Amino acid sequence: MSRRFWIVAFALGALGCSARQANEPEPTAPRYVFSWPFVDTKDLAPRGGTTRGAPVTLANGPTEDWQKLRQPGLSAFDRDRAAILAMAGDYRASFDFLETVVFAPPYQPAKPYRSWGTERVYVAEDRGDFISLQHVLLMLFVDDDGKVQGPFVQKHWRQDWQWEPKSIHEHAGKEQWKRRDLSASERRGAWSQSVYQVDDSPRYASVGRWEHRPSFSAWTGGRTGRPLPRREHTVRDDYDLLEAVNRHTILPAGWVHEEDNVKVVLEGPGAKAREVGVNRYERLSGFDFSVADAYWGSTGPFWVVVREAWAKRLSDSKTLRISTTCEGKPAFEPFFAYAAKLEAGPSPSREEMRTFVDEQLDCIVTNERG
Repeated sequence: MSRRFWIVAFALGALGCSARQANEPEPTAPRYVFSWPFVDTKDLAPRGGTTRGAPVTLANGPTEDWQKLRQPGLSAFDRDRAAILAMAGDYRASFDFLETVVFAPPYQPAKPYRSWGTERVYVAEDRGDFISLQHVLLMLFVDDDGKVQGPFVQKHWRQDWQWEPKSIHEHAGKEQWKRRDLSASERRGAWSQSVYQVDDSPRYASVGRWEHRPSFSAWTGGRTGRPLPRREHTVRDDYDLLEAVNRHTILPAGWVHEEDNVKVVLEGPGAKAREVGVNRYERLSGFDFSVADAYWGSTGPFWVVVREAWAKRLSDSKTLRISTTCEGKPAFEPFFAYAAKLEAGPSPSREEMRTFVDEQLDCIVTNERG
């Protein structure tokens, strides 16, 4: 497997590695203090590998983005925008998931999940009432001999924010996304967050409002469906989708993404478990993201074409069915193989890129116009 596709598999395997940097001490006590005290937990060590990240330096004190967000006299709209834009930047991210309620006997929770990453969040687009943030991973690993391996770069997920949206596409299970038109009262003063997977296919969308307080700003979305996350899809098939509530909290030196997830069975008992997820983004200082910049610079025009093609399919459709495979292969693979070629040579014309993208989407997307 090539180095490029190794990191693709790594990312789509949901970052299966331990959340520890090389300059952090080994833990001397259980790391999960919020757990199941009366359940035998010998088999509940967090899932994930044993890789370690290279040393990093965290930013000191409030960031410039935080200072902009706290400026007096901003309108509600401009303060909301500042909060969204504050998520751009360089981060060490940690991802933790733990089942808190199991709805049917034997009430045995699944293994918790933990992973980590270092990533740069780019402002891919800003049209005032629309902001697109693209996450790009850049990973450095410390091997058993103490040597740093990498950098490995990978386009990660994307989040689009729309002021007072007219509609959103929601996941309905069984590979279906359905457009839901929003009422005037639901739209007023609200932002939608639409999240996309690494190949820019849709993942979930919801609508909520920002709350600004002296010590934090937070957006909470409505409950919305989403496909099984890669961290679950690869290890279990006993439920069909997540119903989730998201909260994004902006802090002086980073932000936190919290998830309240219900694991839903579409036919049968209705739900398996409730899960809490906490994803912390800590601002980095002095981390070299130049390789990520080079990757995004050379492949960015291609991903613009991909985004535009997906946007047209969504806008033209009331219901879409999106397969995760094309001719028996993972649907994301052709997109990343094409992007890898762009890093090595001259860029094809926009028309050539659009033809390629449309052919790939024709293979995985079916829709009803509406």
